[in-house]
Amino acid sequence: MKAFEDAGFYRIELAKQLTMKLKTLVRTGNRLASPSEQLHILQCSPVVAFSDKLAEHVALPLYRKQLTTLQINVGKLCNQTCTHCHVDAGPDRRESMSHETAQHVMDFLARSEVKTLDITGGAPEMNPQFRMLVREARKLDKQVIDRCNLTILLANGFTDLPEFLAEHQVSVVASLPCYLEENCDAQRGNGVFGKSIEAIGRLNELGYAQPNSDLRLDLVYNPTGLGLPPGQHELEAAYKSELDSRYGIQFNNLLTITNMPVSRFLDDLLRRGKYDEYMEKLIQKFNPSTIDNLMCRSLISVDWNGLIYDCDFNQMLDLVVAEGAERVHISQLTDDLLAERAIRTANHCYGCTAGCGSSCGGSLVK
Repeated sequence: MKAFEDAGFYRIELAKQLTMKLKTLVRTGNRLASPSEQLHILQCSPVVAFSDKLAEHVALPLYRKQLTTLQINVGKLCNQTCTHCHVDAGPDRRESMSHETAQHVMDFLARSEVKTLDITGGAPEMNPQFRMLVREARKLDKQVIDRCNLTILLANGFTDLPEFLAEHQVSVVASLPCYLEENCDAQRGNGVFGKSIEAIGRLNELGYAQPNSDLRLDLVYNPTGLGLPPGQHELEAAYKSELDSRYGIQFNNLLTITNMPVSRFLDDLLRRGKYDEYMEKLIQKFNPSTIDNLMCRSLISVDWNGLIYDCDFNQMLDLVVAEGAERVHISQLTDDLLAERAIRTANHCYGCTAGCGSSCGGSLVK
């Protein structure tokens, strides 16, 4: 792990400066705030089309399997502005799921065989419907996942969240892109690492990731540079050793996720002239063994307005699930509606199929 710790200090210092000043693409009027502009860049770049690469290994189109997870993006409001964020979330965003849409989510879960409600954002806990969604989903005996940035657990007005999450047995999946403070703060903002460690300690005190406890705390690693994630098991062992010895904190599993060439990470690649290099790396590392386990095969994504997508990344590119010319809304959704439905793909999908693969549940090839 020596190279992992020593790499890219010049970039880290630059990223620290950028993160301190970072605003969302929408706030700055960046052309990449438009999903269609992002998709245009992804599809027009001189690379092998993902659909052509996929066709070499499986019959197209790519079909959905049994739906097991409903992932809802409840909005783009966040207390952080991270350099890699594919949602372009931040304190200046106001998109937020309404009570009516949240109720449609609950109505679907009540009639569905889906086992898991996966809540993301933004900082999902900042949405006014978050606690209702958790309570009602747990009443339906659904597993609930909170994709948490950790620092929100220490923010004014949210300090009782750890107790709430523990009380309702919510599984926490939390981003901690490095066990080294300088690397983490470079990607997520100055002071974020220290607050994250404090928040993990609080969760540990409540029973998360403790022996004989059902309260799960998984951490998420994503690279701070142009590289792909290293082996998940090897890196997990390093994380556990370092975080325990340095800070006395514990977690269950580490999930490694590839940075997707979408939104702010796409903007960063283009500004640094590294886009072609990164896409070529993803293509060269295409791994057909990942295809059966792609998260879009068993997950559906819902945006803050209630519209349906094959995954959260497709959501950010506005690659909506549709019936003819009509977009499918959560109020119309049934398990049967999605059975054996073709999945929409584009060149960003190389991010999920490179190396050991990438998904909201970590690597795809164990």
